Amino acid sequence: MAHPSCKTIFLIGIGPGDPDALTLAAVKALGQADVFFFLDKDGPGTESLIRFRQDLLDRHRGDRPYRVVRAPSPRRDRNNAAYLDAVESWRTQRTELMAEMIEQDLAPGESGAFLIWGDPCLYDGTLQSLRDLVEQGRATLELRVIPGITSVQMLAARHAVPLNRIGESVTISPGRQIETVDPASIHNTVVMLDSRSAFQRLRGEAAMEIYWGADVGSPEETLISGPLEAVADQIDQAVSDQRRRKGWVMDCYLLRRRSSAV
Repeated sequence: MAHPSCKTIFLIGIGPGDPDALTLAAVKALGQADVFFFLDKDGPGTESLIRFRQDLLDRHRGDRPYRVVRAPSPRRDRNNAAYLDAVESWRTQRTELMAEMIEQDLAPGESGAFLIWGDPCLYDGTLQSLRDLVEQGRATLELRVIPGITSVQMLAARHAVPLNRIGESVTISPGRQIETVDPASIHNTVVMLDSRSAFQRLRGEAAMEIYWGADVGSPEETLISGPLEAVADQIDQAVSDQRRRKGWVMDCYLLRRRSSAV
């Protein structure tokens, strides 16, 4: 049992955009929080990301009153050539913002919640920021992490392919690493956070296949698969179309080298 002065923070994985992909544990947690913290991303079309979170609350919260606290999320300097420095600066600003929101808008003994796309433990910095606050002694928090369906799982399900093959490993990589990796090392690699079409450098790898998806699980889902050489430009066009229409795109893909036995 948490101490009465402690504040409880739920990090609830809400999946990649399909309201039916919410787990029963996530629905239960939605019903327990007193305050929901929304960090608003800047840019055209991003209001729909907030609207999806609100729709989940309207659908699953029930009748118990709750509060929503919104704040603009810090913007990352994407023009900074020192990538890691820029990310760390952005993460520090975001951590300070979350600390301020929890301090001002959540009373001791209350429960707050952050609704996290996919899963809180995969390529999302919210959990680490909150752990930093606890470990630095800046906040007395009980952290409760509710796993969610990830875009990685949804991607494989939508393409109806297994992530692994017998006796082989699966790698999850950010797009930035695909820009420099040895192509021969790629067998089953899921790529996330690729804003620069890193897969294009692998054209010419005759045995390379790609299973790509954007907004997987949502009504606007787009799926493309096939030999990389044949579909790379089609994927780039789909990404451009979504960015032009919505202002953003959330996509990931599986790179797979065809087995020599095939």
